[in-house]
Amino acid sequence: MSGTATIEKASIIVSKGSLEGIYPALIMANGARAEGIEADLFFTFFGLDAITKKRWEHIKLATVGNPGLHLPTLLGGMPGVPDLVTRYMERKMDKLDIPPIPEFIEMIADTGAGIYACKASVDLFELDKDDLVEQVQGIITVGEFYEHAAGGQII
Repeated sequence: MSGTATIEKASIIVSKGSLEGIYPALIMANGARAEGIEADLFFTFFGLDAITKKRWEHIKLATVGNPGLHLPTLLGGMPGVPDLVTRYMERKMDKLDIPPIPEFIEMIADTGAGIYACKASVDLFELDKDDLVEQVQGIITVGEFYEHAAGGQII
């Protein structure tokens, strides 16, 4: 043994409701499961959009205040630009066989990854279990997530 501990569990917090906020978490969870690592996703604040029935098919790329796009803020805020840039990114991801968010969440859940919603955020946005996609295993508190994540690497 080389002295490094083997990661057995990854607990990933999703707090942003944009493409660039959700996809990294899904990709990391999928990669963990592919390596045989237990993975749990905890969706909080606007990250809940990824698991809310009315929102999960309508996630957009943030075009205002996103330095990674190298797009002037004024241009990013113009009508139609978020939709255009989002469709462009979705086409590029499709070419790389990266599935759309709903399909990706279903796929990850099917591998045994845990999908959880933050109780405080669900309450804040006046949602309930019926508003969330069927892959959500529970609406839990932060404390319950920490208990569930015990022994895992929180990302």
